[in-house]
Amino acid sequence: MLHHPTTDRLRELGLVGMARALEEMRRQPDSGALDFEARLALMVEREQLERDSKRLQTRLRFAGLRVQATPEDVDYRAARGLDRVLFQTLTGGAWIERHENLLVTGPTGTGKTWLSCALGHRACRDNRSVLYHRVPRLLEALSLARGDGRYARMLKSLARVQMLILDDWGITPLTAEQRRDLLEIVDDRHGRASTVVTSQLPVAHWHEHIGNPTIADAVLDRLVHSAHRIELKGESLRKLRAAKAVRLDETASG
Repeated sequence: MLHHPTTDRLRELGLVGMARALEEMRRQPDSGALDFEARLALMVEREQLERDSKRLQTRLRFAGLRVQATPEDVDYRAARGLDRVLFQTLTGGAWIERHENLLVTGPTGTGKTWLSCALGHRACRDNRSVLYHRVPRLLEALSLARGDGRYARMLKSLARVQMLILDDWGITPLTAEQRRDLLEIVDDRHGRASTVVTSQLPVAHWHEHIGNPTIADAVLDRLVHSAHRIELKGESLRKLRAAKAVRLDETASG
């Protein structure tokens, strides 16, 4: 008779994992053979798993990753020049602890966004804060924030996360205001947090893209110096997969 009130009390205390474990034990006759400490250990372990899962989901929602990708799903067989040793080292996260940056460049469709989101997912699993932004939309958002008084608060939010992913760097020309915004972002994070940048433009062309030589020097000095680099090459993986799917369909229909 005490089982139901105990389960309810556990839920009231926010111990949902322990409550679920207790309910499962009640449905499993052989669990009665366990002593008190063994049963309690199982309940505590379940509570920890529930909290870890909830924390991960919260971090993933906050991160807003563009694609659902994990390091375990990376295809190293694709001919795109991905250094397997380097990428697996990056998944360990030591570079994030050292507040180092990562630059991912290559033609469209080679998996730049996918790889950066996979690293972001791993960082979330490692209990690190992550935030994803496409650069064009981020710069538009900062412009709007400047007009309604949220600018400083938004910059503070960008500076605070342990991994900031800036996707699609260099696909649109920059205004004078946007150049200054980029400098504010990278300066706030320099030596304090890690920034991941993906771009179709080779790093050698970034100075030209930024435009203003003084600001470009300042941005690249903070962003590029001693950063890790993944330089992808080859054809679009999306294009290759689509072509393969067509061939398979033709074979099946033939």
